[in-house]
Amino acid sequence: MPKRPPADAPEPRHDMLQAGLDLLDQGISVFDRELTLVAWNRPFLELFEFPETLARRGTPFADFVRCNARRGEYGPGDIETLVAERLADSCAGPQLREHRRANGRLLQLRCEPLPQGGFVTLYSDVTEERYLQNLSEHQNIQLDERVRRRTAQLENANANLRRANAEKERIAAALGRSEARLRLINDTIPILIGYVDRNETYQYTNKGYSDWYCLPEGSVTGRTVPEVVGPEVYAQVAGSVRRALSGERVSYEYRMLRHGQTVFAHSTLVPEIGGDGQTLGFFVFSYDITEQKRMQAALLQAQKLEAVGRLTGGLAHDFNNLLTVIIGNLAALQDHRPDDPAIADFVSPALQSARRGVQLIRRLLTYSRQQPLEPQAVDIVPLIGDLTRLIRRTLPESITVDCRCGEKTLGARVDPAQLESALLNFALNARDAMPDGGRLTISADFAELPADAPETAAFEVAPGRYVAIAVADDGCGMDAATLAHAGEPFFTTKRLGLGSGLGLAMAQGFVRQSGGGMRIHSEPGRGTQVEIVLPHTAAPLAEAGIDELLVPAAGGDLVLLVEDDADVRRVVRQQLIDLGHPVIEAEDATQALAMVEQIPDIAIVVSDILMPGELNGRQLAERIQQALPRMQIVLMSGYADEDGAAGTMPVLAKPFVRQDLARALQRAQREEKA
Repeated sequence: MPKRPPADAPEPRHDMLQAGLDLLDQGISVFDRELTLVAWNRPFLELFEFPETLARRGTPFADFVRCNARRGEYGPGDIETLVAERLADSCAGPQLREHRRANGRLLQLRCEPLPQGGFVTLYSDVTEERYLQNLSEHQNIQLDERVRRRTAQLENANANLRRANAEKERIAAALGRSEARLRLINDTIPILIGYVDRNETYQYTNKGYSDWYCLPEGSVTGRTVPEVVGPEVYAQVAGSVRRALSGERVSYEYRMLRHGQTVFAHSTLVPEIGGDGQTLGFFVFSYDITEQKRMQAALLQAQKLEAVGRLTGGLAHDFNNLLTVIIGNLAALQDHRPDDPAIADFVSPALQSARRGVQLIRRLLTYSRQQPLEPQAVDIVPLIGDLTRLIRRTLPESITVDCRCGEKTLGARVDPAQLESALLNFALNARDAMPDGGRLTISADFAELPADAPETAAFEVAPGRYVAIAVADDGCGMDAATLAHAGEPFFTTKRLGLGSGLGLAMAQGFVRQSGGGMRIHSEPGRGTQVEIVLPHTAAPLAEAGIDELLVPAAGGDLVLLVEDDADVRRVVRQQLIDLGHPVIEAEDATQALAMVEQIPDIAIVVSDILMPGELNGRQLAERIQQALPRMQIVLMSGYADEDGAAGTMPVLAKPFVRQDLARALQRAQREEKA
């Protein structure tokens, strides 16, 4: 019969567990109910720079606290008083806290009580993580470096084994009586830990490993890697597994479908080399990086949004100045020749196109979140009804349009013009997806989105009550690759000249700016559905009165017009003359200030906000108000960001027509009288 090993001899499985513990990135310490040391790993000693003399079973917890206190870890004060305070604050329940060492390093301490009494504590150095937490590649480099150091320590373990035999024998005896406790420690660590032999069979995994693959606890051991991870994941990791079994340390990332959602993990495989130089197997260390991937995707989308915003914001002022000249002259021509059909045939379509340019730049600014919306309480049902009638006239007869509203009234707070524009864009996209005809369905109803609902996360909105609007077609649909990029700016599947790639992107920007969310579902050959949710409003829906002011403002007051663009100045001057005002002009704020000082008859100042020179329009208005508080001032703006700089003064957005200018002048006059 084979001889049984002595009772106090270390068991191989305990050696393997200790080696695995020493390879962890985190430090571990276990103290029993008498607050004496039971188990630890080397990172625990290294993180606190504890001397080797403390690394023995039975060392009191107070000795470690006293060592820290003497080195100034807890600040100035009496050593024994500091020790007593820390002993009184020892782990009485689950704790997660951070400790700033005297050397400046930041450690995270996670303390968990054990069923038999005592506690286990995990120590992590999170100094770099606090500064580089959004840069996952740095974390990967740090993890690889830590694993390299642990691997080097493993390779040097044989040289250190003789010096540590006595200590390890005592630890082995303790581990023999505490296997269940050590298992609890491994299961508490927020890392997937496993060991795979040379036949690709799991010999050990912690609870987190089986939970990650949605398997019962303990069911992984004895099964092969393909059986556990499945064919899809194994196809991604097979090459790395073969490299690890050849003796190479490998790090990689993989993705998998878990609970219906795609998740990502980063793994490091550390081979175990036997005394004969052959690879016995490898350790697996993995952690979830799904949130990092999501943040990277969000950052990329934000960068694209910023690029569109910068481009649009830079062009908005000049583009609106051009439209001011075009619309102003065309409107003046139309007013001066109202009964000339030949003029109307040319002027009307030109005015319509110019106004479409105004809407385009506003939609672009809305998408880049630089254009303020004009939200109001809107009844969605009649809005969709009117839009459906327009769509039926626009789409070919081969496409059937079906409108379905679940309620008689659906109140939402939204900018109606932007909503109509977005829904029209969805309908036109559906038309292009059904070249041979089909059915287009527009539906709307209330939607309750509770906190734990998948739809709430999909729309990325806060829980609450919303109005859901869906535009669906039965056209060609999109595959997963196309659908993943559908909302990106400038992405389009249409051929050159038929699409800008901004329709869905601008709609998504408008919906999010309105406090709602948008999602797209599509399958090849089964059509596409675009669904948006908008915040529901319980406020009474009342039709706002329309300002019918079409007559000139009270004439006769002298107006000082301040505008650096000569063409814009010419158009606005003519509009003021048509309203009955004599006009004098200035090209910049400095010239305007001199004219205000020298000409006391000036009653009204109409000034652009953005002008060259030392003073802009806002600063000009402030100077004039300080000297002449009763002066009427109207500011003109070609860009949304300028509006915020105007304070409470009336701001006239470019481009505008004569009636808009008349309203602004009357509003300034009312405020001056008030």
